[in-house]
Amino acid sequence: MASYFPTVPTVKYEGSKSKNPMAFKFYNPDQIIMGKPMKEHLKFAMSYWHTLCAGGRDPFGVETMGRTYGQTDPMAQAKAKADAGFEFMQKLGIEYFCFHDLDIAPEGATFEETRANLLEMVEYIDGLMKKTGIKLLWGTANCFGNPRYMHGAGTSCNADSFAYAASQIKNAIDATIRLGGKGYVFWGGREGYETLLNTDMGLELDNMARLMKLAVAYGRSKGFTGDFYIEPKPKEPTKHQYDFDTATVIGFLRKYGLDKDFKMNIEANHATLAMHTFQHELRTARINGVFGSIDANQGDYLLGWDTDQFPTNVYDTTLCMYEVLKAGGFTNGGLNFDAKVRRGSFTFEDIALAYISGMDAFALGLIKAAAAIEDGRLDKFVENRYASYKTGIGKDIVDGKVTLEQLEAYTLKNGEPKMESGKQEYLESVLNEIIFG
Repeated sequence: MASYFPTVPTVKYEGSKSKNPMAFKFYNPDQIIMGKPMKEHLKFAMSYWHTLCAGGRDPFGVETMGRTYGQTDPMAQAKAKADAGFEFMQKLGIEYFCFHDLDIAPEGATFEETRANLLEMVEYIDGLMKKTGIKLLWGTANCFGNPRYMHGAGTSCNADSFAYAASQIKNAIDATIRLGGKGYVFWGGREGYETLLNTDMGLELDNMARLMKLAVAYGRSKGFTGDFYIEPKPKEPTKHQYDFDTATVIGFLRKYGLDKDFKMNIEANHATLAMHTFQHELRTARINGVFGSIDANQGDYLLGWDTDQFPTNVYDTTLCMYEVLKAGGFTNGGLNFDAKVRRGSFTFEDIALAYISGMDAFALGLIKAAAAIEDGRLDKFVENRYASYKTGIGKDIVDGKVTLEQLEAYTLKNGEPKMESGKQEYLESVLNEIIFG
């Protein structure tokens, strides 16, 4: 079999003093952190689309990366791409991958041809999974790229487009089940609007819920016991997407009775586009019981679009893993690198270097998040800050034992509250001490 990454060795952990660019400095998969091996905490996954498909095209220029894998026939190319992906995952010790249906199999001239291509490639990838032990984290369908989805898929004004999307999603769910995936993701790439002047928002939201209910019913009928995910994003390509952020999605799920089947697949760059921190979106999911999986990347705070850069900000990875640990860790989800090399980083070796940097950043984030929890000062400060709700009038408030009249009487008796400092700067210095100390 041809090697697509000939200059990439099997990447090993060499420790923080290593200067070898093809070695992990912090990701030691078997290192025990809070009772579990690091690889089980992190559950790294390769994104098929950015890693194997993206060619570097942007609105101002053509592709800069060769992603034909030496083939011209679409199906031969799809098989070579799969071979390359599994070679890459084996060399970096990545145990999971994620895909859109059209990442792994080319779209044909008809729906029947597209479905046949997908079935053939699912069988081919299943063989590679059996040989390598690599697993599928989650699958999804690309219901945003084709012109038939220019007005959306589940939220399209065209019922035939809705039906086509539903058919495509059915086959993507079948592929996910066949390959043993534990998650299925809805990302509403065009599920939104450009202007309300031509939009029936109520019908579009109702139809999106109808599509999700159909998907859940079908998946469960076929024995799928994993999680369905929604991946929030506020904009791009549409001006406004209905899955704006985690809080918005939670409201949608509860309104339509979908909250028992769906969790969040949270992407860092999508959080910042919604003017939230990554940690905010994770915390919102965690405290509402809908934390599921993560798309690991970062954005550029100076750019207003989804740059999907590899994550290297250790503050962000530490605060991310702090939330993951507080949530009890991943169950069916994991850390999928929904990240792409920059347009000028066009070699296959650059992909490996990018993944190494991202995996190390999250490994270091895990180490420091565990240290912060074990240190205890952050948690203790928060506990003490809200201590007034543990006794007296505070406990009565929490227990629902007071009326507005009783609270007024309490205030008349006790007068002005005595305030205490939030000590934000101190806590930030504690975090610095833990990360750099």
